[in-house]
Amino acid sequence: MSSSARTSSIRGRVIGVSIAAALGGFLFGFDTAVINGAVDALAGAFDLGVGLKGFAVSSALIGCAIGAWFAGPVANRFGRVPTMVAAAVLFFISAIGSGLAFGVIDLIVWRVVGGFGVGAASVIAPAYIAEVSPARVRGRLGSLQQLAIVTGIFVALLSDAMLAGAAGGAAAPLWGLDAWRWMFIAEAVPALVYGIMSLRLPESPRYLVARGDVEKASEVLTGVTGEIDVDGKIREITGTLNTERKESLSDLRGSRLGLKPIVWVGILLSIFQQFVGINVIFYYSTTLWRSVGFDESDALTITVITSVTNIVVTIVAILLVDRVGRRLMLLVGSVGMTVTLGLMALAFSFGTLDAAGDVVLPEPWSTVALVCANAFVVFFGATWGPLVWVLLGEMFPNSIRAGALAVAAAAQWVANFFISTTFPAFAEIGLTFAYGFYAFFALLSFFFVYFKVAETKGRELESMTDDAVVERRRRVNRA
Repeated sequence: MSSSARTSSIRGRVIGVSIAAALGGFLFGFDTAVINGAVDALAGAFDLGVGLKGFAVSSALIGCAIGAWFAGPVANRFGRVPTMVAAAVLFFISAIGSGLAFGVIDLIVWRVVGGFGVGAASVIAPAYIAEVSPARVRGRLGSLQQLAIVTGIFVALLSDAMLAGAAGGAAAPLWGLDAWRWMFIAEAVPALVYGIMSLRLPESPRYLVARGDVEKASEVLTGVTGEIDVDGKIREITGTLNTERKESLSDLRGSRLGLKPIVWVGILLSIFQQFVGINVIFYYSTTLWRSVGFDESDALTITVITSVTNIVVTIVAILLVDRVGRRLMLLVGSVGMTVTLGLMALAFSFGTLDAAGDVVLPEPWSTVALVCANAFVVFFGATWGPLVWVLLGEMFPNSIRAGALAVAAAAQWVANFFISTTFPAFAEIGLTFAYGFYAFFALLSFFFVYFKVAETKGRELESMTDDAVVERRRRVNRA
């Protein structure tokens, strides 16, 4: 085989395994967005008030936080691939259980079970992709996680719209069950596909080295990543693992509020990603657009269009991330989100209440709100959406990657839970308050990135460390 043919074959294999791993992101997106089309119908079916409705929508996020928290230790003990298979099983069980739920408590339990799988997938997919990807294309392959997430959101919203359309409404019967129940059951199909594909994935070479299985690690480095100097790469991986153990960096504890500085950066990246309110758009957008004058069918259509926009701009991010870099793109995204969210807050300040108590926006402010909501999705989808997952997958040292990513992802799900649960209450205060709150955190995110986030473009994973390690090595060298 010629060198160019071999390079092409290696590139195809690493892309293939990255796509398969990123299918966890597809289910992550599907599971978190499928509630969008079902929320009003299930609220009616179970006679839910505002508080319980908000909790039912965001209950899966409790499972997400728990699943993310435990995914790191589980992956370190049993491997990345078995953890992905377990996540697929949880997705499948949740899909069937949620669709057949006989009450709101039953539904919440099954949604939490699915959340365990979502949380685990949110940790393992970016870690695995980063660990099998060559540095020169790691940003693009890491962005596949977000592309899979937004594609999952799109498919969930599209299937919601199609099922509601076929039944004549989400609350209407279809094939012996209410349409909203089929919205949940539909997830069983991609969950099964994900489980089967996960079983065919090779294990992460860095996990294999940590477990002492150098022979298998060599096979993966040669056959998947295309590493030429395999022995040198294994020595490099082993060296970072051993060095970090000697320096007592095998856990996450540090001098700043109990955690290492690099772990805090990951946690705050995760929190800012959620506190700009992106999931309000995908969890509640159907309800939102109905409140400004669109009927259920039109609102679902607009939500699907928004999700398509999200896919397109994520592809743009994939094309740019290894050329422009992570930091600059995040800064641009923060500025764009601040402006668009601020304009949405302004638009809703002109809203009035109709006889039913729903918000009505006059022209041109209804158009401004619609345009800004989609522009916000563009800025988020091209920057903070994919790049936070890229950074979380690559920014931590080898010996703490899975654990640190688990903590950061758990923080993300807790933040997601807070934002999703509080939106109905924020909306009752006023949508101007809600979107003003998100705009404020978008502005803060700019300063956080500017002062605290380092560029990781083109760096090998073995070069990733935190400030404490750098300072300790400097002291040793000076001595």
